[in-house]
Amino acid sequence: MYDASKQFERFIKDYVVLQGDKQQELREKKNKNLERLKNGFKSYNSDHNTSYSYAETRVQGSMAMNTVVQNDSNDYDIDVAIVFDKANIGDMGPLQARRLVRDALEYKMGQFKEDPDCKTNCVRIKYNDGYHIDFAVYRRFKEAGSDEYTYEHSGGSSWTQRDPKAITSWFQSEVSDKGKELRKVVRLSKMFCKSRTGWVNIPGGLLQSVLCDEVYNTDYDRIDEIFYHTMIAVRDRLEDSTEVYNPTDPEISLLTAQNHYDKMDNWLSRLKDKLSKLDVLFDDACDETDAYRVWNEFFNHSFWQELSTAVNESFALAKSYRSDSVIKYNDTEQYIEDLVLDINDVYDVSVEVKIEANGFHQQPLNTFLSKFPMFKWLIPHGLHIDFYATTNTPHPYSIWWKVRNVGEYAETHNQVRGQIIKDSGSHHREESQFSGSHFVECYVIKNGECVAMKRVLVPIGEASI
Repeated sequence: MYDASKQFERFIKDYVVLQGDKQQELREKKNKNLERLKNGFKSYNSDHNTSYSYAETRVQGSMAMNTVVQNDSNDYDIDVAIVFDKANIGDMGPLQARRLVRDALEYKMGQFKEDPDCKTNCVRIKYNDGYHIDFAVYRRFKEAGSDEYTYEHSGGSSWTQRDPKAITSWFQSEVSDKGKELRKVVRLSKMFCKSRTGWVNIPGGLLQSVLCDEVYNTDYDRIDEIFYHTMIAVRDRLEDSTEVYNPTDPEISLLTAQNHYDKMDNWLSRLKDKLSKLDVLFDDACDETDAYRVWNEFFNHSFWQELSTAVNESFALAKSYRSDSVIKYNDTEQYIEDLVLDINDVYDVSVEVKIEANGFHQQPLNTFLSKFPMFKWLIPHGLHIDFYATTNTPHPYSIWWKVRNVGEYAETHNQVRGQIIKDSGSHHREESQFSGSHFVECYVIKNGECVAMKRVLVPIGEASI
């Protein structure tokens, strides 16, 4: 099979994985809506002489599994479990519990054009720009003689036993066992399923994740080979059966309506059609022109189109993509989802940035830059940059940091960095050495989970001080 693994890695990094600033935007929307819900309950309780409050929250879905992919239409879904103590809501039925969450949110929705929608499995808030957040409602209680909580979900007309963290824990365990390429394969599968605007009735991320994991091919090392052969196995599996069961309870089907089976049939049809175009990759005469062309037919993405065009027409742009002329540097970046048991950012962390230079006392970044408009709000060279993290996470916890240098200078000087520094405390110091739009990420780790994270941009200019 023609080796396009380097191009695949670049495609994943630049065009598939949701960029850090977008991920932070999703987290901020999640946090704002949890605050709305919290304050909404205060108003609801005041008006109705009640004392409702949720006991815990948990991020779910693609955000928790870290399989969110880039989407031109901003159609991102944010899934959060809202868990009540059963004693707090009494004998309230599932629909009543969802309506309670909806009613509490309505107190604080402000300028939203649409009211929260009480759906069968959740309460949904829709943003005008395409985002939506789903609050899945749960209740918890302890059986007699047990120290562990039993969780029940309010989907449909009856409470159903379901642990809100089970799917995420399962997926993280599978990635730990099979390797981080499994997560890459799921992301690539989701990009394929989003590759045409007319493909509207395709399985969601959970179904793709479960099936990709079930047939995941471990016989290959390159990501392009792993992905191709896993997709072939998905196609064959769907031709045999479109049924998919919950990996944490194999007696429960994840397909609960005829429309779900129709989606699986559509996925099979798309795969059969597009995978057949990739046969040329196995021809001895296959070159980069053929490879980029057929991968473009598969993914329908500008990245592959530009590669194909650059090679075919011998544009100068080709030099920036061809593997023999790409800037060589050690891509040492690590990702938090590969180093922790789970990502469940239920707490907050803020990062204050301070500057220290010869002749200047340490001061907040904005204060320093406001004094020197000639720097145009870019940090000059030769400064100490101090990052101070503050979190509302209950002790004990540890704080990890990541520094990523971005730009051609960092690549040509092999200084992109990106390793995660563990257990380094709430204070981290850096030096402003070269220009670029760099960033620092802070992670709060508790009981093996990442419970809070924050990204801070560090724009460094050409000037020195």
